[in-house]
Amino acid sequence: MLLLDKVSIITGAAAGIGVGIAELFAQQGAIVYLIDIDGDACEAAAQRINAAGGQAYPHTGDVSKVDSIIGAVQTAASRHGRIDILVNNAGIYPRRLFIEMEEAEWDQMHAVNLKSVFHLCKLVVPHMIEQRSGKIINLSSVTFFKGLANLSHYVATKGGMIGFSRSLARELGPHNVHINCITPGAIKTEGEVIHADPAMIAEIQRRQCLDRRLLPLDVARVALFLASELSDGMTGQTINVDGGLILY
Repeated sequence: MLLLDKVSIITGAAAGIGVGIAELFAQQGAIVYLIDIDGDACEAAAQRINAAGGQAYPHTGDVSKVDSIIGAVQTAASRHGRIDILVNNAGIYPRRLFIEMEEAEWDQMHAVNLKSVFHLCKLVVPHMIEQRSGKIINLSSVTFFKGLANLSHYVATKGGMIGFSRSLARELGPHNVHINCITPGAIKTEGEVIHADPAMIAEIQRRQCLDRRLLPLDVARVALFLASELSDGMTGQTINVDGGLILY
């Protein structure tokens, strides 16, 4: 098992990519702490993981508010004496024309998608520095490379996540703490149907090199690589998981 007894914290872990990562990590021996604003779904995800033989602990929390999530980090650290992996996956992506966007919408997007990364890293990094090891994986988006219309606030947060990860990698490298990003493309999740119609999804698939839908498992496998010793020579990097939609 690549993550045997590794203590992992995963945000936005009740559904989609987040729960896909949590399930795969648990299968690979990790102890997973799930954080999500949807408490019922988070509890159900943890129950499924535990029923399958994994070890999962759910925590209901709003990642944009540090007081709402600090308990999960403190519990993990006190119970196990270490935190090995942090996956910053939580995010929102409502579409809005910039000309119609309100400041409150811009602020909410940044609070959930980007400031949450600040909060979690501030809580977790001291433990990783003390133990001189750690893997942080930030879920950005292929939209950073595409610059999609109607998503200027979203793309700004995902670009900020990449920049933050690169700078933090410089600071934490001497402490043997690794920070890398994943930029998923169009992933088949429960929330996809809210934001994309079948014609749009079919067109994205047509432009991929791989002619198939990408699943949360595709992203989870790359997260597993970044969380394990297999990526010990990497930090400050961004890995595209989009079926070959964008080549760079």
